[in-house]
Amino acid sequence: MDVNAAVAAVAAIAGVLTGVIAMLAFRVSEREQRRPTRTSLHTDPVLPPGVDTVLSVLRSSAVVLDEADGVVKASSAAYALGLVRGGKLAVEPMRQMARDTRRDGEIRQVELDLPRRGTGRGEALAVSARVAPLGSRLVLLLVEDLTEARRIEAVRRDFVANVSHELKTPVGALSLLSEAVMDASDDPEAVERFAGRMQIEATRLTNLVQELIDLSRVQNDDPLEDAEPVRVDELVAEAIDRCRHQAGTKEITMAAGGAADLRVWGNRGQLAAALGNLVENAVNYSPARTRVGIAARTVAQPGGDLIEIAVTDQGIGISEKDKERVFERFYRVDPARSRATGGTGLGLAIVKHVAASHGGEVTVWSAEGQGSTFTLRLPEARAARDRTPQMSHGDDLSHGDDTRGFDGEAARASHSSPHSSDSSAYEIPSPEVLP
Repeated sequence: MDVNAAVAAVAAIAGVLTGVIAMLAFRVSEREQRRPTRTSLHTDPVLPPGVDTVLSVLRSSAVVLDEADGVVKASSAAYALGLVRGGKLAVEPMRQMARDTRRDGEIRQVELDLPRRGTGRGEALAVSARVAPLGSRLVLLLVEDLTEARRIEAVRRDFVANVSHELKTPVGALSLLSEAVMDASDDPEAVERFAGRMQIEATRLTNLVQELIDLSRVQNDDPLEDAEPVRVDELVAEAIDRCRHQAGTKEITMAAGGAADLRVWGNRGQLAAALGNLVENAVNYSPARTRVGIAARTVAQPGGDLIEIAVTDQGIGISEKDKERVFERFYRVDPARSRATGGTGLGLAIVKHVAASHGGEVTVWSAEGQGSTFTLRLPEARAARDRTPQMSHGDDLSHGDDTRGFDGEAARASHSSPHSSDSSAYEIPSPEVLP
């Protein structure tokens, strides 16, 4: 009896101890689960409420870093710029900024030039990085791409420098010539000679100012607000009349031809200025007793017919390295020759802007010593106005159904270039022999 009681007492005590130990173990386990661990801080950080939504609508690239510089959240733009790789911030200066901000809580901002991913040309990506604390243990990095803004600023700075240089040349010449006139007041022949030079420089200055105004206008105005159907043959006749005196002085023959009764849709003044600049360049850069050809035709395109106007000369031609830059403002293939002809270097830039604003383009074919062909492509009037895919190209191709570009073919119209064998596309009439 005593033995059984002792066994029962021992069993009861063992059960109580087991229950107490189990309860203590459960409480310890629950407490450990509630306590944040170092591992949980790195692997499961929580963004403050609303931050995720705000980051998704920011224009800047956004990256949220934890206390170990691990990426908690990153926008798609951050990946596109190459800021985040393998779950880590890939730019060391930005990582250092994040560490400094995490240490003292101070907001920091810096501009950096980063290597552009996927290019071997050493191109730099200009960015502005701003780091700020986000809560007690996270850091927010905002990166803005400044590459395009810097490029525009560089273009603007170059433009101002070029304008200043171009204005300084004729203004300085006028100043020197006026002093020469004063010193030669008792020599009528010298006064007459210097006065003639002053007129030349004054004309150059006037042309430069006018072309700057024209360039500003075509860049800022929308030509399609006052658009109308414009006859191509009228534009050609106006361009020829504009250059009649220069061509006559150099005994240059100008011939116009191609399809008749063509119309383009746009601003008449801007289109006349663009074609006039092309013809004027052809005359200025052609030797004496040569020929300048102007030809136009319709080319069928899936999105609507185009009108192509080609201006061809037998001038000095353009080298391969210069072809890519001839449409830049103030760029001259032959600076000495441009100054002799009174060129400002803005004519082709104006043509390019006019073509682009009218939904077209301008291209160049050239070979050194063989001349050049500038081709202006513009939407045909009805196609540009209607903008409808139901229009039948067959109804509108009576003016010519050859859809090949004519950079080389227009050259045949003026100097029988050996680049092709068919010259029937352009029926240039008997040339107009200028006085």
